[in-house]
Amino acid sequence: MRGVVLAGTSSGVGKTVASLALLEGLQAAGYEPQPAKGGPDFIDPSHHAAVCDRPSRSLDPWLSGEDGCLRNYWRGSGDVCVVEGMMGLYDGTNSTAYVAETLDLPVVLVVDAKAGMESVAASALGFREYAAVAGREIDVVGVIAQRAHGGRHAGGIRDALPEGLAYLGRIPPLSGLEIPDRHLGLHMGGEAPIEPETLREASEHLEIERLVDLAREPPRPEPEPSGAKTDATVAVADDSAFCFKYPATVERLAERASVLTFSPVAGDPLPDCDGVYLPGGYPELHGSALESGGTLDELGKRAADDLPVLGECGGLMALAETLTDADGETHRMAGVLPADVRMCDRYQALDHVELRARDDALTAKAGETIRGHEFHYSTADVASDATFAFDVERGDGIADGREGLSEYRTLGTYAHVHADSGAFDRFVERL
Repeated sequence: MRGVVLAGTSSGVGKTVASLALLEGLQAAGYEPQPAKGGPDFIDPSHHAAVCDRPSRSLDPWLSGEDGCLRNYWRGSGDVCVVEGMMGLYDGTNSTAYVAETLDLPVVLVVDAKAGMESVAASALGFREYAAVAGREIDVVGVIAQRAHGGRHAGGIRDALPEGLAYLGRIPPLSGLEIPDRHLGLHMGGEAPIEPETLREASEHLEIERLVDLAREPPRPEPEPSGAKTDATVAVADDSAFCFKYPATVERLAERASVLTFSPVAGDPLPDCDGVYLPGGYPELHGSALESGGTLDELGKRAADDLPVLGECGGLMALAETLTDADGETHRMAGVLPADVRMCDRYQALDHVELRARDDALTAKAGETIRGHEFHYSTADVASDATFAFDVERGDGIADGREGLSEYRTLGTYAHVHADSGAFDRFVERL
């Protein structure tokens, strides 16, 4: 499967819209595109999936390692993979450039052309040449001009590009291409998708066949570590409050155990299971439903009877005593973990993290390190006698350089981890 990386000159330049238009254009041209996202994001992939009706693969060398990043690429299917980058091309230690280098894929640069022609070419040339300064072995092969008009505007950009930088079309300044946002980023793809007709119109200005010709195939990775199927059953929360989960995580759980889904927002009874996984998401938007639905009450009782429960970020919040939302309303949660969680006006942590297990935990052996990502707008007021599973070697954690709030056989973290960390294998093996 050939692929390209769509990178931006900065955050907010319109990478997601360009990616969606390209995915739509590939489908219209008769291809089967596979979407992917560089970095740890959950939200942009939901928009990819809304267009392609297939999971978007998360490609993050920090979370997965370089071999894991390649494995996640090859878990996809289709003719052409479109990898949407994060931030600007070179931004961060785990940058889009690092993802492109790991996958050995060509880079197509998304440049805001609203008020420029020759300057678009100058920006693209600078980004191509900066690879040597940054020490990244990547090929910037072409440009998509975001918010560019046709005629003289598009022609001026095309003519100004130097040899080796292909003009791959434009995203016109159409109304209806904006995706509303909130804390944590854009609205999810199922909540605020761009209308297919608008995406189709935008895609008609992209040079699909030329882009496909530039795409290339990454190397094959080392084989994935094996693990025997167990007799365990894992219940996975799956609804608008618990919607942040990597496709590879659910796939890995299904390889090692039976997986059942349930909706705490809908008040579903907890399935008959040997362990529970509460992914991240937006429990703060569903406080009343979670408090009154009965699922969290049942989960609290089962956890007190030593049912293993793993909660990540939003899952941690739901396992706490209370959750106070952005409007100041306090809602009773599962009451498993000794903490009260409160939403804040701005983010409290945003970083890739590394955690070292103090003792054997649900997701790691004593002394092991696992890598993850944290991004949250809440704080947790933790009881003074609380027990923590991890010391934080990079990142913020829950409190005072510690992570992994533990009670009974329940573990709640602000960190999201990927299946390639081995954390979910450890989880299944401890059921």
